[in-house]
Amino acid sequence: MTNQSAERLLSGRAWDDFCETIRRAGHMVEQWGDTPDELDRAEWYRFCSRLVRNGLERFMENCEPDRPRLRDAPWRQSINFQSPDQDHLLAEFIDGSGEYRITGNRGTAPYFVMASWTAPLPADIGARDWAERGVEALAEFDPATMRTTHFLPSDSIDFDAAGNFEVFVGQTPRARNWLPITPDCVGLLIRVVYHQRAREQAPALRIERLDQAAPRPVRAEEVSASLARAGQTVLGYAELVRSWWHNNLSRRPNQLNFSQATYLSNGGVPDRHHGFATWEKAGDEALVIEFTPPECEYWIFQLCNLWQENLDNYEDGQGYVSKFGARYEADGSVRLVIADCNPDIGGNWIDPFGHRHGGMSLRLIKTPTAPAVTLYRVKLDELRQRGWQLLGEVTPLRSGEIVP
Repeated sequence: MTNQSAERLLSGRAWDDFCETIRRAGHMVEQWGDTPDELDRAEWYRFCSRLVRNGLERFMENCEPDRPRLRDAPWRQSINFQSPDQDHLLAEFIDGSGEYRITGNRGTAPYFVMASWTAPLPADIGARDWAERGVEALAEFDPATMRTTHFLPSDSIDFDAAGNFEVFVGQTPRARNWLPITPDCVGLLIRVVYHQRAREQAPALRIERLDQAAPRPVRAEEVSASLARAGQTVLGYAELVRSWWHNNLSRRPNQLNFSQATYLSNGGVPDRHHGFATWEKAGDEALVIEFTPPECEYWIFQLCNLWQENLDNYEDGQGYVSKFGARYEADGSVRLVIADCNPDIGGNWIDPFGHRHGGMSLRLIKTPTAPAVTLYRVKLDELRQRGWQLLGEVTPLRSGEIVP
């Protein structure tokens, strides 16, 4: 197996298969028919380029068996409704045979959670061609379909008076500060949740192997496997956004459901409720969304594009609303207005930044429940002129159910 993997790389066959996988993934936009407009299509090809960068950074640059690292997700790689108030530190593994220690200081960020996960990953990925099988191969080999096997929240970690700590990662049980992994573990993800990022200090984290294995030069068979994982990552995420849209979200536009199965199918952790939906409106319309957040560590509502990416105006503080930046009504509820311009009637305006449709999500961390969500689709001019009283004359869409 190893010799064949090396031969595929040295002959150029592994590279050709990687390039063909990416080429086919890019053309998957054709399966969306007339749904994507010009802006959507431009973002699709940018999305694919970001997936290529993501795959290569994760599996070519950060997957050395003897030199583990915790690295933040690539810049602007906002896969699957990524929160701008979270850091995502990744350590990629080949398998779960190693024993590790994470050390550091918690900083002043209020909460973080460590998770170990698995994904469909055959042992001989570098020895085989994958491109010709297309999406059918994802049933066997899909780095984008990650499932959390264990998680450890910061609430369960022992810190000293200065905030220093150590966590052991591996299959060997520990009485405290232990994150278990399984033999088929392919990596770790640490989500750091900020309330007000500009005022909080990020944790300082470092991971090391307990056996002190010395770093060594890369091997041809490892590069072959890394190319395969990077290519399948592009294909896997392209298929994920297609299947989520066509098989699920688009069937209930403008209606949020809190589905644990959907969230956990992509590496989620069960310390939160995360609702997903599609949104759509015309340029002369507004969507008004109302909900009352339950008691929770943190919540965030996000507007995203068709490809589940954060809008480009996130870096300007727009496109999303969170617990610590929201304007609340007198009764504790939250009112969001999605419109191409601010109607200036109160609430929280969200600019869709030129989009007429996309995905939206509502994430609530450390809460046992999720809120009912009410949505009104109205004409923007009428909303601006008549204010909130207009909502009493419109039939709302009600959603927010927690489903398996």
